[in-house]
Amino acid sequence: MKLSEIKEILLTLDNVEFQLENGSFVPEHFHVTEVGQIVKNFIDCGGVLRNEKVTNFQLWNADDYEHRLKPGKLLHIIQLSEEKLGIEDSEIEVEYQSETIGKYDLDFNGQNFVLKNKTTACLAQEACGISSEKQKKNLSELSVNSTSGCTPGSGCC
Repeated sequence: MKLSEIKEILLTLDNVEFQLENGSFVPEHFHVTEVGQIVKNFIDCGGVLRNEKVTNFQLWNADDYEHRLKPGKLLHIIQLSEEKLGIEDSEIEVEYQSETIGKYDLDFNGQNFVLKNKTTACLAQEACGISSEKQKKNLSELSVNSTSGCTPGSGCC
């Protein structure tokens, strides 16, 4: 989700709620402690120079149980960060602490913002010898290894 998208959505909401992909919710007394832009300059394993910019939100839970961040307040924080920091309309990355600080992509399910799990990937698959296309085989082409010992009744399972 891009910064412009969250701003449009915030105009339609009464409350701001963040939900993890597993269905659990960020406690409703969370704070957005940071809004910023992170620039990452790096080289991938294939030797290609890369540049990535994301808008970063950091969510934090305090013992401030009466605190509720309203959509207008979050929109104001975003607009202030755009004005003061020159933040561009880039993809949003959310930092949220569970066991450790996790980084999540952001989505919206029509009611709540959803913290989507991020995964790693090889950006230079050809240089690493990784096929970008999965091999397709028919089951009839697979050979059965009768010496594996794992046959019905063999006790391997």
